Formats: sequence, C-alpha cells, structure tokens
Amino acid sequence: MKRTFIPLAVFVVLVVFLWVGLTLNPREVPSPLIGKPAPAFKLVQLHETNQVIAPEHLRGKVWLLNVWASWCATCLQEHPLLVELARQNIVPIYGLNYKDQREAGMAWLRQHGNPYILSAHDLDGRVGIDYGVYGVPETFVIDKAGIIRHKVIGAITLEIVEGKLLPLIKELNNG
Repeated sequence: MKRTFIPLAVFVVLVVFLWVGLTLNPREVPSPLIGKPAPAFKLVQLHETNQVIAPEHLRGKVWLLNVWASWCATCLQEHPLLVELARQNIVPIYGLNYKDQREAGMAWLRQHGNPYILSAHDLDGRVGIDYGVYGVPETFVIDKAGIIRHKVIGAITLEIVEGKLLPLIKELNNG
C-alpha cells in the first residue's frame, strides 16, 4: 500500500508545481540584479567610436537601458513605442547594441528612428551577460544612485509603459 502511495504523491506534487508554473508570467522572471548597482562597464559608443559610455556617467538621473540589436525582430516591434517615449522626453533612454555589427546597428537606427540619447556597442555581448540578458530586447530602469529597479524581458508594450515604467520613473524622480 505504501509503495503505491509514494509514486502517487510524487505525481501530485509535480502536477502542483507544473500548475503553479503555468500561471507565472515569463516576462516577469525575477532578476537577481534588482535592488543592486548596475554592473559597471565602459564601452565605445555606437556612433562615436572615439567616445565611451559608462553607467557612472549617468548618476544623478533616472534612466532606461534598452538592450537591442538590428537582427532582433521583437526589437522592431517595440521600437515605435521607444521612439514615442523619447519624443515625450519623460526619461532618458540609452541603448546597448547587443552582439551586432556597428554598421548594421547604425543603419537600423537611421531607418527606424533613434530613440536613444546614445547607444553603447557591445559586440561580444559581455556587458549583456553582466546584466543577465536572456535575449533581446530587454529594458532596465536604473535610478539616480545607479541601482537597477526594474527589468522588462521582451518587448515593452503600452501597458507595461503606462502600468509599470511610468509610475516607477515618477516615484524614483520624486524620491
């Protein structure tokens, strides 16, 4: 009797874990970097190869870091929203051009519009790895002290911008 109960109990536990897992939103994978300083880096800018960007240059303001690439179809899906957000001048948006050829990235921005104050060029993807990037696009909200406060995996949507990003940005700017 006990021998048949053990496999049944294991099966029930597995079904419960599966059921709970199916209710989770894959866009909200918890990041171990939330609440921690943004990883330091110093990368050459996409458009200005003689200039670098580093997160410490951005201290004192709330900003978005959007990880993107010209070969990313989902990046194209979110791009008009980023362009509109930049046009509204609500929050500075910086790009991290991830595992992309410089010319391809610059051509893509010329064709689709450039929402970024500037983009860093992460050809080998090392900075993306430091940020825990699963794939592109991903967007990080970074506060005035350089702490990562939120991460969006995948394309940002109007619902994400209005429901999560803008309220958080407003809170961080007022705090």
